[in-house]
Amino acid sequence: MRVEFINPFVLATHDVFKTMLGCKLTRGPLAIKSEHTPVYEVSGLIGLSGRCRGMVVLSVNRSTAISAAAIMLGERPLDLNGDVMDAIGEITNIIAGAAKTQLAGYRLSIGLPTVICGKGHSIKFPSEAPPIVIPFDSELGPICVEVGLVESATTRQPADVSAGPSSARNSS
Repeated sequence: MRVEFINPFVLATHDVFKTMLGCKLTRGPLAIKSEHTPVYEVSGLIGLSGRCRGMVVLSVNRSTAISAAAIMLGERPLDLNGDVMDAIGEITNIIAGAAKTQLAGYRLSIGLPTVICGKGHSIKFPSEAPPIVIPFDSELGPICVEVGLVESATTRQPADVSAGPSSARNSS
């Protein structure tokens, strides 16, 4: 995976947590991930397609998920529930959308967010796109973003974004 794919997700994650949750993040060391189990028990994931394909996963623990949802909802949920899962899905969606904007030359489309909850769940990235793990610490708790992207076989260069708008649009 190309290094230029990672920074948009790092910046987007910082911006989303600062803007939406009033939370400063401290990034830890990046790593390549080989196993299919996310770092934490709550995972928001979104597929990406276009001139690249792959996935982004936001992985948080139960407490972090509930704390983030509490800020977004204005009241603290008692446990993991639909509102908490919706909040994690929305945060994941906004991170993916912001990164997509920074990777405009690859004409990415993002799918709908899915949230999986439970210890030991498994997420399989495309085999040719092993994910890069981007860990963060915050006052809400630990956060991990996993990004696995590979350029599509049909193109190896980003599109010229100055050529004008494309006929297909995806709002995010």
